[in-house]
Amino acid sequence: MSKVERFEDLKVWQLARELCKEIHKLTLKDSFSRDFKLVGQIKSSSGSIMDNIAEGFERDGNKEFIQFLSISKGSCGETRSQLYRAIDNEYITQEEFDAANEKTLECCKMLKGFINYLKDSELKGNKYK
Repeated sequence: MSKVERFEDLKVWQLARELCKEIHKLTLKDSFSRDFKLVGQIKSSSGSIMDNIAEGFERDGNKEFIQFLSISKGSCGETRSQLYRAIDNEYITQEEFDAANEKTLECCKMLKGFINYLKDSELKGNKYK
Protein backbone atom coordinates (compact mmCIF):
# COMPACT_ATOMS: atom_id res chain seq x y z
CA MET A 1 0.00 0.00 0.00
CA SER A 2 1.33 3.42 -0.91
CA LYS A 3 1.71 6.19 1.63
CA VAL A 4 -0.83 9.00 1.52
CA GLU A 5 1.03 12.28 1.44
CA ARG A 6 -1.61 14.59 -0.06
CA PHE A 7 -5.39 14.64 0.04
CA GLU A 8 -5.33 14.09 -3.72
CA ASP A 9 -3.97 10.58 -2.98
CA LEU A 10 -7.15 9.59 -1.11
CA LYS A 11 -9.49 7.36 -3.14
CA VAL A 12 -12.50 8.88 -1.39
CA TRP A 13 -11.45 12.40 -2.43
CA GLN A 14 -10.96 11.19 -6.02
CA LEU A 15 -14.46 9.68 -6.04
CA ALA A 16 -15.93 12.86 -4.53
CA ARG A 17 -14.25 14.86 -7.30
CA GLU A 18 -15.78 12.58 -9.96
CA LEU A 19 -19.19 13.03 -8.34
CA CYS A 20 -18.78 16.81 -8.28
CA LYS A 21 -17.93 16.85 -11.99
CA GLU A 22 -20.89 14.60 -12.78
CA ILE A 23 -23.27 16.85 -10.83
CA HIS A 24 -21.94 19.89 -12.69
CA LYS A 25 -22.64 18.23 -16.05
CA LEU A 26 -26.17 17.32 -14.96
CA THR A 27 -26.91 20.92 -13.96
CA LEU A 28 -26.02 22.12 -17.46
CA LYS A 29 -29.10 20.37 -18.88
CA ASP A 30 -31.57 22.95 -20.12
CA SER A 31 -34.47 22.30 -17.75
CA PHE A 32 -32.21 21.75 -14.73
CA SER A 33 -30.11 24.84 -15.38
CA ARG A 34 -33.15 27.10 -14.99
CA ASP A 35 -33.79 25.96 -11.40
CA PHE A 36 -31.14 28.32 -10.02
CA LYS A 37 -31.76 27.53 -6.37
CA LEU A 38 -31.49 23.75 -6.76
CA VAL A 39 -28.48 24.11 -9.06
CA GLY A 40 -26.72 26.25 -6.45
CA GLN A 41 -27.60 23.85 -3.64
CA ILE A 42 -26.54 20.64 -5.37
CA LYS A 43 -23.32 22.13 -6.73
CA SER A 44 -22.50 23.49 -3.27
CA SER A 45 -23.22 20.25 -1.44
CA SER A 46 -21.34 18.06 -3.94
CA GLY A 47 -18.36 20.43 -3.82
CA SER A 48 -18.49 20.36 -0.04
CA ILE A 49 -17.87 16.61 -0.05
CA MET A 50 -14.44 16.91 -1.65
CA ASP A 51 -13.60 20.24 -0.02
CA ASN A 52 -14.18 19.00 3.53
CA ILE A 53 -12.04 15.92 2.91
CA ALA A 54 -9.25 18.22 1.73
CA GLU A 55 -9.62 20.70 4.58
CA GLY A 56 -9.72 17.99 7.23
CA PHE A 57 -6.64 16.32 5.79
CA GLU A 58 -4.69 19.56 5.89
CA ARG A 59 -5.54 20.12 9.57
CA ASP A 60 -2.92 17.46 10.49
CA GLY A 61 -4.88 16.02 13.40
CA ASN A 62 -7.12 12.95 13.33
CA LYS A 63 -9.83 14.39 15.59
CA GLU A 64 -10.29 17.39 13.33
CA PHE A 65 -10.01 15.18 10.25
CA ILE A 66 -12.77 12.91 11.57
CA GLN A 67 -14.98 15.97 12.15
CA PHE A 68 -14.45 17.18 8.58
CA LEU A 69 -15.04 13.69 7.19
CA SER A 70 -18.33 13.63 9.09
CA ILE A 71 -19.31 16.97 7.55
CA SER A 72 -18.35 15.57 4.16
CA LYS A 73 -20.57 12.53 4.77
CA GLY A 74 -23.47 14.85 5.64
CA SER A 75 -22.93 16.78 2.41
CA CYS A 76 -23.02 13.47 0.58
CA GLY A 77 -26.47 12.75 2.03
CA GLU A 78 -27.58 16.26 1.12
CA THR A 79 -26.45 15.75 -2.48
CA ARG A 80 -28.31 12.44 -2.63
CA SER A 81 -31.51 14.10 -1.39
CA GLN A 82 -31.14 16.84 -4.00
CA LEU A 83 -30.76 14.18 -6.69
CA TYR A 84 -34.20 12.93 -5.69
CA ARG A 85 -35.55 16.45 -6.17
CA ALA A 86 -33.92 16.59 -9.59
CA ILE A 87 -35.47 13.33 -10.76
CA ASP A 88 -38.84 14.17 -9.19
CA ASN A 89 -38.84 17.44 -11.17
CA GLU A 90 -37.85 15.49 -14.30
CA TYR A 91 -34.58 17.38 -14.72
CA ILE A 92 -32.57 14.15 -15.04
CA THR A 93 -33.27 10.65 -16.33
CA GLN A 94 -33.50 7.54 -14.19
CA GLU A 95 -30.15 6.39 -15.60
CA GLU A 96 -28.49 9.68 -14.69
CA PHE A 97 -30.01 9.52 -11.23
CA ASP A 98 -28.87 5.91 -10.71
CA ALA A 99 -25.28 6.67 -11.74
CA ALA A 100 -24.95 9.76 -9.52
CA ASN A 101 -26.83 8.15 -6.62
CA GLU A 102 -24.50 5.14 -6.74
CA LYS A 103 -21.49 7.45 -6.43
CA THR A 104 -23.03 9.19 -3.41
CA LEU A 105 -23.69 5.83 -1.73
CA GLU A 106 -20.14 4.64 -2.44
CA CYS A 107 -18.72 7.92 -1.14
CA CYS A 108 -20.74 7.65 2.08
CA LYS A 109 -19.59 4.06 2.55
CA MET A 110 -15.94 5.00 2.03
CA LEU A 111 -16.23 8.00 4.37
CA LYS A 112 -17.81 5.88 7.10
CA GLY A 113 -15.06 3.29 6.76
CA PHE A 114 -12.36 5.96 6.84
CA ILE A 115 -13.89 7.59 9.93
CA ASN A 116 -13.99 4.22 11.71
CA TYR A 117 -10.39 3.51 10.71
CA LEU A 118 -9.19 6.85 12.09
CA LYS A 119 -11.17 6.41 15.32
CA ASP A 120 -9.49 3.05 15.90
CA SER A 121 -6.02 4.21 14.85
CA GLU A 122 -3.29 4.87 17.37
CA LEU A 123 -1.91 7.52 15.02
CA LYS A 124 -3.18 10.94 16.05
CA GLY A 125 -1.86 12.95 13.11
CA ASN A 126 1.18 15.12 12.40
CA LYS A 127 -0.05 17.84 14.73
CA TYR A 128 0.48 15.56 17.75
CA LYS A 129 3.84 13.95 16.97
